[in-house]
Parts: sequence; structure tokens; C-alpha cells
Amino acid sequence: MRGFFICPKISFFATINRNLKKIYFTVTNDLVYDQRMNRICTSLATNGFNVILVGRRLKDSFPLKKEPYQQSRIRCWLNKGKLFYFEYNFRLFFFLLFRKMDGICAIDLDTISPCLAISKLRNITRIYDAHEFFTGLKEVVTRPAVKKFWTGIERMAVPKFKWGYTVSESIAWEFHRLYGVNYITIRNIPVLRPLDNLPSTEKFILYQGAVNEARGFEYLIPAMKMIDHKLVICGDGNFMDQLKELIIANKVQEKVELKGMLQPGELWKISQQATVGVAFPENIGLNQYLAQANKFFDYMHAGLPQITVDFPEYKKLNDKYHVAVLVGDIKPESIAE
Repeated sequence: MRGFFICPKISFFATINRNLKKIYFTVTNDLVYDQRMNRICTSLATNGFNVILVGRRLKDSFPLKKEPYQQSRIRCWLNKGKLFYFEYNFRLFFFLLFRKMDGICAIDLDTISPCLAISKLRNITRIYDAHEFFTGLKEVVTRPAVKKFWTGIERMAVPKFKWGYTVSESIAWEFHRLYGVNYITIRNIPVLRPLDNLPSTEKFILYQGAVNEARGFEYLIPAMKMIDHKLVICGDGNFMDQLKELIIANKVQEKVELKGMLQPGELWKISQQATVGVAFPENIGLNQYLAQANKFFDYMHAGLPQITVDFPEYKKLNDKYHVAVLVGDIKPESIAE
């Protein structure tokens, strides 16, 4: 079961252009916690590519660790809201403008515009890494003005990115249906490593990853009233304030531990000590329904059984590898049972 996928990113980048050696990758988040981009950039760097990963520096950012690829962070005055995206894209464009590169890879829609502009100005290869179906996120589809804005960006940019990859076959097909592009599927598989066989002093439930909207916390937290064991949540995101309110409202402060953002090494230890991992994405917007969360594979490589939802991409893998219990609905009673 463990390690049943081999990452094809190296062959993908190698087949695009034989002269594609120096590649810039662009994200909006802090690089310290981005395990996915660390895997991608490390794989490419150790196989002969000159990789530069560009992200954001926050006030409380930890120093960057030395990696086999180069890293740069951009500091912004604004760090949330609509104006943040405008500021970051503006700064990213001018950061990239005078740097030499053979190719540029935009990670999700929130960095695609400056990457498109730079690739046209410099006449270089451009690649789209669709880590998610951005316009299918709950926080996008439930806000009409936000949905209209990002859909406009997507319609303008994605058809101009001939080369691209995404996280599931279903999302790849959706991009083809909407924009005629043929993106390959490269799943978010963590680097396989030996288990440490760490002892656990107590049984606990683990949620790791983004604490964002549409992750099912409105159902998971009430379910904890019917569950005897502790829930440990490792992560942060745009739903954190509401999550804290839910914990208090349901009077489960003694059952839920918020650890916040953890560095990869700490998270790896906790995931091996947990009893079961959970993930309950809501069926609101195509992204949640068609994607495969990073944590699905992180739990699996940690030897951790998990409970998640009966969505098509999870069912496809679980029917073959039997790593999870899939639930048909995420009512608190169903989760608790």
C-alpha cells in the first residue's frame, strides 16, 4: 500500500522543452510550511533542474531552511483580503521581470496573471499547476462577486497555458471540458520514508491541513460531544476564528487541541502517533467534490487509517487499496458513529 505511486513530475517537465532548466515556481503562502512545493522543487532540483521557489514572507515567518533549490520571499504591506492579491501580484511581477529563466510555473489562479505576463514578455515556457479547482472552492462559489472575478481570470489565463497538471483525473477532465486544455494528473503523494514506530501515550483523532471553509468543522466539532477521545487539529486558515467559536459553543474545549501550524518534521511525528485521521470536505463547489486532499496521502504514508467522505476520487482509490472508511454524509451523528 505505502508508496504505490511514483511521482511523474520529473518526466513531465523534461518532455516540455529540452532547454527547460531554470524554472521559477510562484505561490502566495509562506514557504516554511508548504510540504507540497518542497516535494516538487526537491524532486526537480535533485534531477538537474535549477529551481527557484517564490513565496510570501510574514511578520512571524520562521527562517528558511536550506534546501536543494533556491527560495525567495516577498514581503507585503497587506496580508489578507482582495487588496492583498493585487499587491502581491504587482510585487511578484516586478520581482520576476528582470530575472533570467527558461520557464515559469504558476501555482493556482492567485499567481497566474503575473506568470502569464512574464512568459509573454520573455517568450518563455509557462506551466499551470492547478493544485485545486480554484473557482470551485466554497469561499469562491458562495460569493458571487468573488466568483465572477476569479472566473474571469481563469477564462482569460488557463487556455493560454498549454502545459499543466492537476491533482485528480476528474479536475483534469473539467479543465478540458471548459478550456480545451489537456492537463495530466499528478497526485499529491508525499515522499516515502520509513516509519519511526513512535509510541503513543493516548488515543487521539488527528486533523491536519488547512483550517479553511468547507472542511466540515461545523459537523466535526459537534460530533466530538459524542466521542470519548481527543481531537488534535494541526493547521491554520481562514476558518480559525469560527472554529474557536464552534469549540466554545459546543463545550468541547477539553476534547479539542489546536496546535496551529507545525513544521513538517513535527507533523510527521504526530501523524504516526495518532489513532485515526479525519477529513470531511463538504460537497459545496466542484473543488471539494473532485479533488484529493494532501492529507489523504499523508495519513496513508504515516500508516494511519482514516475516515473521510465517499467522493468519487477517494472511492476510486479506496476500492483498490482499502485505507479508509468512507462516509455517505457528514452529519455529526454519522461522524461519531
